[in-house]
This record gives sequence, structure tokens and C-alpha cells, in this order.
Amino acid sequence: MEKYRSEFRVVKMAEVLDVSKSGFYAYLNRPKSNREIENELLLEKIKEIYKRSHGIYGYPRITKELENEGAPSKNRVYRLMRKNGIKSKTVKKYKATTNSNHKLPVAENLLNRDFNADKPNQKWVSDITYVATDEGWLYLAAVMDLYGRAIVGFSMDDHMRKSLVIKALNQAIGRTGAKEGLLVHSDRGVQYASQEYQDILKKNGFICSMSRKGNCYDNAPMESFWGKLKQEWLYGKRFKTRLEAKLAIFEYIEVFYNRQRTHSSVGYRVPMEAFKAA
Repeated sequence: MEKYRSEFRVVKMAEVLDVSKSGFYAYLNRPKSNREIENELLLEKIKEIYKRSHGIYGYPRITKELENEGAPSKNRVYRLMRKNGIKSKTVKKYKATTNSNHKLPVAENLLNRDFNADKPNQKWVSDITYVATDEGWLYLAAVMDLYGRAIVGFSMDDHMRKSLVIKALNQAIGRTGAKEGLLVHSDRGVQYASQEYQDILKKNGFICSMSRKGNCYDNAPMESFWGKLKQEWLYGKRFKTRLEAKLAIFEYIEVFYNRQRTHSSVGYRVPMEAFKAA
């Protein structure tokens, strides 16, 4: 019975392709070209890298990862990925959460969208976001070093009071040993404008910079990071508890993003590698 089914499929495929049955059999039995064999091997490597990146890498990053494998062109990798339905997750933008409607002093936008840094601990950016759980919102504050785009400090809690951003800042200071003259940028949120937060900046000789009111592009690297975290790692997941969400976020930041995920802004190196190599 199976033999007849196979024969029927061959006949139907020959009709669809408008070729003879013998011609279709000849096509099926012809030896593979060197190019076809190479593409099959390359596709396996692409799938391996794609899986290792948790489905995050698109063809530019996968091509970069394949540099030691004969350096295939971006177009070739793109064609193979498209043909086989392999595509990266799309990063969406998320709205800011902090409240800038307060009467506390605010700093000038000294960063002025210059997101380049010549060395570690020269420029930091910071922000707050949130993640839904069945227990309620989990709030996350993070500090990014612009030299390698590494997350050098972060904290999580069930609130977004000033202690949240202070914990993230103190962790960043403790981990990096940042010195006087560091520029620390954030939005105008009441947490960042608070006296306690500002006192820490002054105590360490840091320079405060704040985005213009309601302008998320002044803190674009952090906005981009939140998008990556939520779309690449958290999208589609339901967390029963804040602890579950905390563990997932910790894994993304410390295990994957900082130490495995390559970043185009630092020559496709991983953030912590670039940060420590300087």
C-alpha cells in the first residue's frame, strides 16, 4: 500500500512541476552538487547558532558567528534562513514608567544623545521598567555602561520607589569601582531626582545628566535594552510569582545578555567581554 502511495505522490508532484514522471525520478536520484552539500552543512550550523541564541539572532549576527566557518556572505545566510523559515524575534518599543511631574531639581541633558564611550566607567545610563506577574508588577531598575553596553547594576522589587534605583546604582559602583568624573544619565523621574540618589552621585564625584522631559530617545540605549529583554526573553511567558520573573530576568542579564549575546555596537563582542578587555 505504501508503495502505491509513494507512486501517487511522485505522479502528483510531476504534474505540479509539469515534468514527466521519469524526469522527476531522475531529479530525485541525481547526485547533489557541491554547493547543495555546502548549503546543507551551513544550514546545520545556522540552526545550531540560532538555537544557542534562543531564537534571537538574525542573519547579521549569525554571519558574524560563522566567520571561522569559511565566512559565508550575509546574503547567503539570509537566503538560507529565509528559505527555511528561520528569523529573529522582533524587538518592540516599550513606554517609560517614571514620573517626571515633580518639583525636585533636574539636571541638564549633558549626554545629549552621544552614546559612544572611549572606555569603561565613562558614561552610564539608567532606567526603570516593569514586568507583569500573577502577584502583581515586578519593577526593574538597571544601569548600563555605554562602552560595552554591559548591564553593570540592577535591582528588582514590588515597587518603584527611590530605593530601587539606589540599589542598582550602588551595585554598579561596587562591581566596577567607578571613579570621579563618570557621567550618569537617566530620565527626570522623581527617583533619580531624589536627594538620596543625588547625594550618592555627589559623594562619588559623578556628573548627573537627565533626558529632556518626555523624550525617550535621549535614553535610547536603555529603551533598546528593555525591548530586547521583553521581546527576546519574556514575551509569551506567564509568571505566577515575582520570584519566577526575577529568576528569568537574572538569567537573561547575567548569563545570556552580559556574557553570551553579541552586540553590534561593540564589534559583535559580548558586552562584558568588551567591558573587561578595555
